[in-house]
Amino acid sequence: MRSMWKGSISFGLVTIPVRLYTATEQRDVSFRQVHAGDGGRIHFRRVCSVDGAEVPYADVAKGYELSDDKMIVLTDEDLAELPLPTARSIEVLNFSPADQVDPILWNRSYYVEPEPAGARAYVLLRDALERSGKVAVTRVALRQRESLAVLRSRDSLLVLETMLWPDEVRAADFPFLEQDIDVRTQELRMASSLIDSMTEDFDPDQYRDGYREALEELVEAKAEGRDVSAPAGPAAPEQPASLLDALQASLDAATRDRGPAPAGRRTGRKASA
Repeated sequence: MRSMWKGSISFGLVTIPVRLYTATEQRDVSFRQVHAGDGGRIHFRRVCSVDGAEVPYADVAKGYELSDDKMIVLTDEDLAELPLPTARSIEVLNFSPADQVDPILWNRSYYVEPEPAGARAYVLLRDALERSGKVAVTRVALRQRESLAVLRSRDSLLVLETMLWPDEVRAADFPFLEQDIDVRTQELRMASSLIDSMTEDFDPDQYRDGYREALEELVEAKAEGRDVSAPAGPAAPEQPASLLDALQASLDAATRDRGPAPAGRRTGRKASA
């Protein structure tokens, strides 16, 4: 892997030189826009809306549009003068219990590798975080954008999770939240039993992207001149008459697929409301 950032963790008076590496990648099948008739690639040109001239990339600047449609042009020199104290530093602000950080704030993950000179301090911070069950709340600037982030311990490494700022999370404003919806006790018990029957340790390796695999097979078949028949989808299940019936059918199916429930586990027997 190639590092995408080099700087240091600022932890009190301790400075730990580190490098960041992008920890995740999308495995989508990439497509090009082409002419359907002959497969020729579609090209796009940067054209000015004022004079209609094609604009070379070197002349493209950043613009901020005001409410009156006036455009403010910002140059690289303008942006370089903005104060950005965390440009080369992961500044530890405080420590918080890991379960207090709402995952909705998480944005991107980066592996943190220590430089040789900072390895001992790195291990000290990593082990202290792991022992405490806390994360380090930090501030860092990546790609000319300052972000809130957390440092956490994972598989003998520190991982930096950049986060959204609180005002970047949309408010959940839905009419049904104002409705007073009653859930029957029997339904709640049945739903809890269904959750129990489907509970197991999380192992990400058991899941796969079936759509991507089918898409890759389609592309391979096309390249080899083969025909591909689409696999038959599952038959649509019969819709139960009520929510309780749906829960019972789901519980029966889950129990059947997983075998007998262990002793002491709740079953979907009927209970009085």
